[in-house]
Amino acid sequence: MLIIGSHVGYKKDSGLLGSVKEALSYKANTFMFYTGAPQNTIRSSIDLDNVAKAYKLMEDNNISKDDIIVHAPYIINLANIDEDKFNFSCRFLSEELKRVDTFGFKYLVLHPGSHVGNGVDVGINSIVKALNKVLENDNTNVQILLETMAGKGSEIGRNFNELKSIIDGVKYKDRLGICLDTCHLNDAGYDLTKFDDVLDEFDNIIGLDKIKCIHINDSKNIINSHKDRHENIGKGTIGLETLIKIINNKKLENIPKILETPYIDGIAPYKEEIELIRENSNLH
Repeated sequence: MLIIGSHVGYKKDSGLLGSVKEALSYKANTFMFYTGAPQNTIRSSIDLDNVAKAYKLMEDNNISKDDIIVHAPYIINLANIDEDKFNFSCRFLSEELKRVDTFGFKYLVLHPGSHVGNGVDVGINSIVKALNKVLENDNTNVQILLETMAGKGSEIGRNFNELKSIIDGVKYKDRLGICLDTCHLNDAGYDLTKFDDVLDEFDNIIGLDKIKCIHINDSKNIINSHKDRHENIGKGTIGLETLIKIINNKKLENIPKILETPYIDGIAPYKEEIELIRENSNLH
């Protein structure tokens, strides 16, 4: 089955119900959202009555709550060893896990972090320390999905070995998964025209069972550019044919696929892009 959706908004007044309605307007059967603005700490209380109404609308439209993805805010940086910033990131991640659990969802996508000049090994050790600290005191069942990164600046997670190093160091390994991002993989240097080889490499290093979400994005940049600039489906250097082959890959068949492509003239392109993908996909 093709489980396809996009990033949608989450507003204080319309809450989760508004997010579901936006997803349905795109003819999606999953979606991803932030529980508040990704650049700040402002979070509104969760209206459980609104959540119940959202669940009913999801059920009526065959959207499974197990396929919904929440994205952690960008301001969490577990790789920064500055004591105040490290502690802030741990506290905020803990709160986000509780919010995802209150919504009743399973997955929280997280950018591993940036070492801000301290080196990859130092950054990875900091991420491991943070995840162990957070998960030691966490009572939810939410799984943190470490996202594959493009390697821009001092980003950690630019290759599978860096992600494996994080997982290896974390005590609660069952609480960690992976979110693949096609733009990030391309920009990090992975040849997506040979995606079966990429998957084999991932399987050998981490294991395919860890993949719980895929961000489907084209890229404005050539392979190995380390820039991370998303492009609309079929309009970038990855191309429609390669993206469709990734979406159609049987090993990833029941994994939610989320579009994060740019708005076009201020308008979300997701309805048209989802339709384009469905027209070209072998999955139904």
